[in-house]
Amino acid sequence: MNKLQEENPLGTEPVGLLLRRFTVPSIISMLVGSLYNIVDQFFIGQKIGELGNAATNIAFPLNTLCIATALIFGVGGASAFNLSMGEGHREKAVRYMGNAASMLFLSGAVITLITLGFLRPLMQFFGSPDNVLDYAMEYTQVTAVGFPFLLLSTGGGHLLRADGRPRMTMICNLAGAVINTVLDALFVFGLEWGMRGAALATIIGQIAAAAMVVWGLAHCHTVDLERRHLIPGLRYVGRIISLGFANWVNQIAMMVVQIIMNKSLKYYGALSAYGESIPIACSGIITKVNMLFMSFVIGLSQGLQPIAGFNYGAGNYSRVKEAYKKDIICGASLAVFSFLMFQIFPRQIISVFGSGSEEYYRFAENYFHIFLFFTFVNFMQPISSNFFTAIGKPKRGAFLALTRQIIFLLPLVVALPLYMGIDGIMYAGPVADFLAAAVAGIMVMRELKRKEYRPGNHAPEGAE
Repeated sequence: MNKLQEENPLGTEPVGLLLRRFTVPSIISMLVGSLYNIVDQFFIGQKIGELGNAATNIAFPLNTLCIATALIFGVGGASAFNLSMGEGHREKAVRYMGNAASMLFLSGAVITLITLGFLRPLMQFFGSPDNVLDYAMEYTQVTAVGFPFLLLSTGGGHLLRADGRPRMTMICNLAGAVINTVLDALFVFGLEWGMRGAALATIIGQIAAAAMVVWGLAHCHTVDLERRHLIPGLRYVGRIISLGFANWVNQIAMMVVQIIMNKSLKYYGALSAYGESIPIACSGIITKVNMLFMSFVIGLSQGLQPIAGFNYGAGNYSRVKEAYKKDIICGASLAVFSFLMFQIFPRQIISVFGSGSEEYYRFAENYFHIFLFFTFVNFMQPISSNFFTAIGKPKRGAFLALTRQIIFLLPLVVALPLYMGIDGIMYAGPVADFLAAAVAGIMVMRELKRKEYRPGNHAPEGAE
């Protein structure tokens, strides 16, 4: 172990302590990030109602695209940074951090320009009913301006966490969420600005969070980040993308599935007693509620990333294995609790986001009970996918990221409604969840049985 490795607490402090230090702020950061959408949904639902709730769901694929891009550069940059630091290559590490930061803002600007240039056709492509289209366009036209700041605050948080400052990440996200919440109340209820007011509150919060992230990156603890490190280099950007690809794939898969589900819910809803807008509105709310649970799970996986990455790079494989097992136990506990909440209190949860008809509540309850039935196993796939990325095996991470959304859920969402109608969409969820969890469990068991994880071994087998 070289001097740089000996100096880094990721390689020396107790694993349990490190996990608490990194996962708790990561979880809080993810929860706070989810609140951006939850808070908007609450105020829009209370003020505008069912059509407003449907509009935010129509616009949601763009948010998912932004998060995907933030993760490919944020998680990829953080993984490359931690692996390089674990190997003792400080100069390479800081270039990875700088390249990731600059690509976050630039890619956000590109997404903004594309969205504003093709706003109406995008909303129609995402499955908007005619009575929802104007609401969706009004909301997205404003939120699109904030995409560069959303990417920088989301992805930059991973870079700060890799620098050993998970609390700073949490503070940035918390500040942005508090600003968003206060301004939502002022703009939507106080000034009566409706959808546009909720969107404006969101981007102001994102700008504030991004400004704090920039300050944090300018004052790194483990490296000195300079302007020259911000100039993108093909070699560094390529490595970042390869390590962040699994996370990007997972989010893009979610976006694709969301678009297909919106279209399916619209089509099969029109053939049912619920109509076009009720299934879309309920699905959007329940998706965002489920994001609260997934925030815990993803927070656990993000907290694991610097610990697993650094120790794998340093050859401390027993610590890698220990960190993964402890993370999985925490994920299982949270998953069981969330499952019970979704099964016992669905009507109470949906009522928080405004009122509706009896058909509205009945569909929402059925969606909670069926679509989220296997919530208690939904910790395996995200944690395991991030684990493989952290240890420098992005191909396996990317494959795992594809399992739930693309390999299993998407075909089921298309096929089952042909035989079961709109109920088929709901049953597609638990089947996909179970299969993805099973595949993740098998892959990780095979990984942890490799010889480098046995006591006394310190040389990794061939990297991907």
